[in-house]
Amino acid sequence: MVYYLRSINYKMSDSNIKNEISVPGNIVMSGIRPTGKLHLGNYFGAMQNYVKMQNEYQCYFMVADLHSLTTHPDTSELKDNIFRVLAENIACGLDPEKVALYCQSHLYETSELYLYLNMLAYKGELEKTATFKDKARLHPDNINAGLLTYPVLMATDILIHRASYVPVGKDQEQHLEMARNFANRFNTRYHNVFPQPKAFNFSSNLVKVPSLDGSGKMSKSENQMATVYLSDTDDEIRKKVKRAKSDQGPQTPNSEMPEEIKNLFLLLDLVSDKETSQYFLEKFNDCSIRYGDLKNQLADDMIKFISPVRQRAEELVNNENYLKKVMKEGAEKASASASATLKLVRNAMGLNYF
Repeated sequence: MVYYLRSINYKMSDSNIKNEISVPGNIVMSGIRPTGKLHLGNYFGAMQNYVKMQNEYQCYFMVADLHSLTTHPDTSELKDNIFRVLAENIACGLDPEKVALYCQSHLYETSELYLYLNMLAYKGELEKTATFKDKARLHPDNINAGLLTYPVLMATDILIHRASYVPVGKDQEQHLEMARNFANRFNTRYHNVFPQPKAFNFSSNLVKVPSLDGSGKMSKSENQMATVYLSDTDDEIRKKVKRAKSDQGPQTPNSEMPEEIKNLFLLLDLVSDKETSQYFLEKFNDCSIRYGDLKNQLADDMIKFISPVRQRAEELVNNENYLKKVMKEGAEKASASASATLKLVRNAMGLNYF
């Protein structure tokens, strides 16, 4: 497997580091914390785009175990969670032959670049980040330095591959802006090594999958009865969908659809065919809809969609040797990229004493 060498085959001596360094423009980087099981929101909001990206971009997809330590210092379940995330990513369609699928802690170069970038980060700006404020409020007894410098580590994950594209949601845009700031500071102080990473998604039609109770979106670790996980059994899916919030139904034809009913139709649009969705829409508009029928159909179609993913993921989880092989090969690919970047960084900083 040599795809990952296309844009990082640098042949550069220390003497010409002062010249402009070309930046590969087709690199995508993203990561997911192993703090819970993947759900429909993860799939439609991210995974289906990742599967498309792997055919057109040079992709680095990371299981962010180091990030998880900032709020989940107990590592007793970490290994199982990492294997689960890897298995579900592959079951959703990611091909380890096409992408670098690796564990964050296996990329040892990360620690070095993290240290350098911390020298370019300032206490005041780190304390102002929304995620730090939120996490500090939720975990008042665990406001650690790693939590404070979380944006620096996230920037490191991106910049270590000199990635230009980062698939992120709106809640991570501030971190991405900070990554650009750190890249700019390094380029200005030392030399132009890093690109300006920007938010990117393969599709412009980004999907936010609502929770079944209509309060926010599905979550890996919160509101579990309102979230449909890719590991849920058929019975669990039916039970959750049956409890989904609805109302008494429209009283006049072509009524405006309440938010909780919009949520049900959005979920139906994601997992059902167009004819099914159109059928229930017509029933709603002529006031003859039966929400029990809609929920039964929605549960059937969710099961039909999730079952193959769940079964494949279970096969992979039980094949620990294969998942270890995927992690090892992914780390090797990621390390090839990271090592090339660190050589440029050290040369730019003048840390080349022999």
